[in-house]
Amino acid sequence: MKRNATANWIGSGKEGHGVLSTQSTVLNKTQYSFNSRFEEGIGTNPEELVAAAHAGCFSMKLSFNIGGAGFVPTSIDSSCVITLDNGVITSSHITVQAVVPGLDQAKFDELVADAEANCPISKLLNTKISVEASLA
Repeated sequence: MKRNATANWIGSGKEGHGVLSTQSTVLNKTQYSFNSRFEEGIGTNPEELVAAAHAGCFSMKLSFNIGGAGFVPTSIDSSCVITLDNGVITSSHITVQAVVPGLDQAKFDELVADAEANCPISKLLNTKISVEASLA
């Protein structure tokens, strides 16, 4: 399986602007710029997209892990914060809260640790990854 996306940038790094599009068209000429990346401008940015990808990938991997352990999650809510310092992504921090009837905390922690280490986006990122997990 292969997925693709495109970026078009016009102008200099600070004054220019660009658009991002994805194969699925969920992003279709979605704007990004210096302001949306480093300030509070309108549009998306690469770090926000990485955060969404990591939260989504982690949630799916955790769901597969929970299912493989014989449980069915009622819900898994994950958020991700990507930290960019001096032009380098230095960390990805995921906060997850899950509702899984019958699953105990020790087993949940084991399944979370596996998802943290083995979701494809975690494997892609060359940075510190941390997770805070709670089971309701």
